[in-house]
Amino acid sequence: MGNIPILPTISTLFIVISAILVAFGWYYIIKRRIETHKKFMISAAVFAVLFFVIYISRTIFIGNTSFGGPDHLKIYYTVFLLFHIVLATVGAILGVRTISLGLKNQLEKHRKLGPTTSIIWIFTAVTGVVVYFFLYVFYKGGETTSLIKAIFGF
Repeated sequence: MGNIPILPTISTLFIVISAILVAFGWYYIIKRRIETHKKFMISAAVFAVLFFVIYISRTIFIGNTSFGGPDHLKIYYTVFLLFHIVLATVGAILGVRTISLGLKNQLEKHRKLGPTTSIIWIFTAVTGVVVYFFLYVFYKGGETTSLIKAIFGF
């Protein structure tokens, strides 16, 4: 398993916690425990934001790790990564919209959007864990270059 970097591990853990909290929130709304549902979903959003802050900070200051596995798997990894990125982007947009609707008490729209958002959120976490494993567990990560260094050369 070797040397696993701490920031990707923490950020992946946060998005997994976020997905688990979403699942609990979904469970509690089915049970009509609205306040408990709200607390779980807001907690899930907090963990997702913590994930994003770590991820974007790492991207800017340290960089992203390229795939370090065998060349014959790189195309499959890249396609999977693109799928994950699209899911994450859609999930983030829907998450902000769904939470906003719930907090504004626009419950009809919130109820319609919530299940789709939750499923995408959970799938994003699962695909994120797969990406993490391919970058840091199954294979040694490839080159890492910060956005700052790539742009400004330092």
